[in-house]
Amino acid sequence: MKPLVSRKVLTKRRKFHQRLGFAEAVQGWLFVAPAVLGFVIFNAIPVLASFGLSFTKYDIVSAPTFVGLDNYVRLLTRDPLFGKSAGITLYYAALSIPLSIFVAYVIALLMSQEVRGIGIYRTLWYLPSLVPAVVTGALWGWLLNKEFGPINYPLRLLGVPTPGWLVDPDWVVPSLVLIRLWAMGNAVLIFLAGIKGVPEHLYEAATVDGATWWHKLRHVTVPMTSSIIFFNLVMNIIGAFQVFSVVYIIFRGAGALGTAGPANSALVYVLYLYRNAFAYFRNGYASAMAWILFMVIMALTFLAFRTQKLWVYYETEQPEE
Repeated sequence: MKPLVSRKVLTKRRKFHQRLGFAEAVQGWLFVAPAVLGFVIFNAIPVLASFGLSFTKYDIVSAPTFVGLDNYVRLLTRDPLFGKSAGITLYYAALSIPLSIFVAYVIALLMSQEVRGIGIYRTLWYLPSLVPAVVTGALWGWLLNKEFGPINYPLRLLGVPTPGWLVDPDWVVPSLVLIRLWAMGNAVLIFLAGIKGVPEHLYEAATVDGATWWHKLRHVTVPMTSSIIFFNLVMNIIGAFQVFSVVYIIFRGAGALGTAGPANSALVYVLYLYRNAFAYFRNGYASAMAWILFMVIMALTFLAFRTQKLWVYYETEQPEE
């Protein structure tokens, strides 16, 4: 019995499909080429270049001079401002990360309630996140002014001691955290989407079992949105250690001779890195600082991913038998 299709025809079809697949692959690469080239030129190459420069003495004007690990050794052993800026950034992160997640989650819970005019409230909470950093810095520099700021004015009328928000070294970092909490509309929006996505039948089953609102929150809402909490945790870790723009605007702290806030209490890590790169023109030194920051953020992110199995629940997971 002869085959329905000859071997010659099959060979021709195979070659046609191979050419077609090759053409589709070429078209696919042409479509993604702008994004790939953009990533390589504007991301990958500068990152690799900064790594190389971190082992050099480089002031932009003259050619880089290789100094080995001297930049890293100097940062870790002979630069007091490095330790101060790292301590201030850690303090800011320790306050900002948990408070941002907690407050954003609570606001999202409130915004998830279907009450009259809820759309207006959601819009009002999200609007601050759209304000540019320059405007945010200028606005809060005025609001937190110790002498004539609107926040201290009612406290003064009531006879309550007024904090020196931006002039007292003990209050500078909490003031920056307050500004961060004001502009967290993106985190609230993400939490709100996660909370609204919790299946309603889970709440109905909990109600049948006699669960209170606290039991529903603890055993239904939080576990079902734990992956969203994890995402915001990672994003807050990255953002907290890179805080810069608002501090720069409020304290004008990038000058070579100026101080960042009273007693350098606002000298966050990235601001000190910026000073070294664009005020002192120690670009090799600044590159070493950037790579230390990168390694710290990567270590904390890796730790977060390693611990997520202990508290993060994904709906696709199958229960262990």
